[in-house]
Parts: sequence; structure tokens; C-alpha cells
Amino acid sequence: MNEAVRALSKDELIELLEIYAKNLIALDGTWFQSIESEDGMDVAVHHDIEAWRRFSASEARRIKRFLGLDEHPGLEGLAKALALRCQSAANVDEIAVDGDELLYRIVDCRVQNARERKGMGFHPCKSVGVVEYGVFAEQIDDRITCACLSCFPDIVDDSCNCAWKFTLRA
Repeated sequence: MNEAVRALSKDELIELLEIYAKNLIALDGTWFQSIESEDGMDVAVHHDIEAWRRFSASEARRIKRFLGLDEHPGLEGLAKALALRCQSAANVDEIAVDGDELLYRIVDCRVQNARERKGMGFHPCKSVGVVEYGVFAEQIDDRITCACLSCFPDIVDDSCNCAWKFTLRA
């Protein structure tokens, strides 16, 4: 870490974290749109899935280590980890644990908002999310499974951009 970052106040670090999270989402979107414009949506989604498969595993391991979670932290550990994902610093999300289920909803998504502002069709992110969230949860606790409740193009809950259910297997 360089001295310029070390010299920042807590409030400045929080602001910088939000900037970094937005930058990550912007980088993800720009490479995706580059492939989308040259090779089409299907090819872009294929590469998006593979990128998120790798990134989600790495991100989960780092957050798990940062939080000091044990091998099987359950849904409470997953809730803590989801709250610290890069996207959580840039999107508006909700996390609720009820028994052996965790519900995760992105209420306001920067990716879909940006595509809408640019007059582009929504990103068909369900297939990406199934891999992204499934891999992330599995890295936190291999007993956790993930299911999509609502995500473009299969929106069934219009009160959010996407909704996911995580279940702890006994």
C-alpha cells in the first residue's frame, strides 16, 4: 500500500472504497460491452460467466480470510461476506437470514442503471449471477446452495433488480 493511501482519513478511505467499487463495475461493463459490440451478447455472456467464476472464488476466499471465518461459517458468515463484496459498496442491496435460508436482493443495480441510461437493453445477467453467487457462497461454506428467485431476463419481483436465495444443506 502506498503512502498516499495510508495517509487518508477513515472518511476518505470510505469514499475511496466506493470509488474503487464503482470503478470495478465500470471496468467490468466496458470489457463486456467491447465483446458485446464485436461478437454479440451470447459470446460476451460466455466470457462474463467465466470471468465471474474465477473472480467470485478469489473474492470470497479473500473476504473469508479477512473476516476470520472458519471452514463452515453458515449463512451468518455468508451474510457478513456478501455485505463486503465489491458490488455491495456500489449497489444498494438487502440481506435477510431466516432459519436455513438467506435472501439477498440488489434493490438498485449500477450495471442495469448504466445500460438503461445509455439506451441499451438490460444485461441478461441471470446465467452470470447463478455462477457468480453460487461460486461465492460455495467458497464461503461448501454446504450452501444458491438459487435465483428473480433476475433479468426472468424478473418475477419488480421491487428489485435481482433476488437470490441461499440455503444451508444439513
